[in-house]
Amino acid sequence: MKKFKINSDFITLGQFLKATDYIGSGGEAKFFLLQQEVFVNHERRTERGKKLYHGDQVMIFETVHYIVNDTKHTS
Repeated sequence: MKKFKINSDFITLGQFLKATDYIGSGGEAKFFLLQQEVFVNHERRTERGKKLYHGDQVMIFETVHYIVNDTKHTS
């Protein structure tokens, strides 16, 4: 399992695919998601705008990525 750190409340599935080098540009996300099986929390997803939050799991090509929030909260 690979950890993927985000520094905001969420990241979209399309942004995630680009940041992890599964695609080269955001425009490729739609086609990638239609051609490849991508699972978010064990459900197949095809929406590039799907929001990924801390604790979500994304599986692509049998590799599991775990979304981790990397923001520093101060009280």
